[in-house]
Amino acid sequence: MKLSSSILALACVALAPLGFSEDEAKPTGYTDTPFLPGGKWRVHDDARPRPKVVTPGKTTADAPSDAIVLFDGKDLSEWQMAKDKSPADWVVKDGFFEVPDKSKSAGGPIATKREFENVQLHIEWASPAEVVSNSQGRGNSGIFFPGNFELQVLDSYENKTYADGQASALYGWKPPLVNAARKPGEWQTYDIIFEAPKWDAEGNLLKKAHITVFHNGVLTQHRQAYLGATGHKRVANYNKVTGKGPISLQNHSNPVRFRNIWIRELDLNAND
Repeated sequence: MKLSSSILALACVALAPLGFSEDEAKPTGYTDTPFLPGGKWRVHDDARPRPKVVTPGKTTADAPSDAIVLFDGKDLSEWQMAKDKSPADWVVKDGFFEVPDKSKSAGGPIATKREFENVQLHIEWASPAEVVSNSQGRGNSGIFFPGNFELQVLDSYENKTYADGQASALYGWKPPLVNAARKPGEWQTYDIIFEAPKWDAEGNLLKKAHITVFHNGVLTQHRQAYLGATGHKRVANYNKVTGKGPISLQNHSNPVRFRNIWIRELDLNAND
C-alpha cells in the first residue's frame, strides 16, 4: 500500500517540529512488511516512534587484564574474510581499520578467527565525517554475534530512518531506548553484553539470545531478548540451532571505521 499525497503531507508537517527538513520528513520505513508478534508495529515500520535524543558524555575504555584484544590499531591478525576465511582485506591506517572501497576489496564482512559464545565486547566506531546519503545509506554497518544476531551500526545523528534500524537497534526488531549518537566523523563506543541462546539435545530452544548495550555510556538495550536470527524485511525466528561461532562486522559499502576492540569470554554460571 502506497501513502497518499495527503497522508505524506501530514507526515511532513508532523515531523517538522522535530527538526527534520521536508526531505528528511519523507518516509524511510515500510508499510507492507509483516507485523511483529505481540504488538502493533510492522518490521521497519515508518510510523514507529523514533527514540528521543540523548547527548552522551565523553568516555574512554581500556582493555581489562583478562580481555582478548581483537584490534590494537596495528593489524587484522585476529580477523579474516567471513565467506572464505581468507586474510581480511579491510584498510588499516592511523590506528583504525575501515570498510574498503568495493573496487579495492574482495568485499563482504570480516569475522573473528576465534569463536565465542557469551561475551562482553568493547568496540569503537565512526561513521564518515562527510555526509553523502541519508537513512540506511549513512554510515551503515553491523555487529553480528554468533548465530547471526545483529546489533546495528548507523550514523543516527539527525538522520531520520525507521526506528528498528537506528544505531544500537536490534535490527528489524527492537529500537534503542534512546538515540545516543554523536556527530558524523566522531568516535562512538559500544559496550555490550551478549548472551548466546541455549538449546537442548533435541534442538529445542531453552533460552533466547539476550543483549545489553551501552552506546557512548548511555544504556540503549537492557538485557533485551532477540526474536531470532536477524533478517531484512521479515520477522526473525529461531528455526535454526546455533552455537559457538565468530563475531563479524558487516560491509554495507559505507566507509565506517573501527578501533580499540576487545572482548571478554563470560562464564555466566561462575557463581552457581
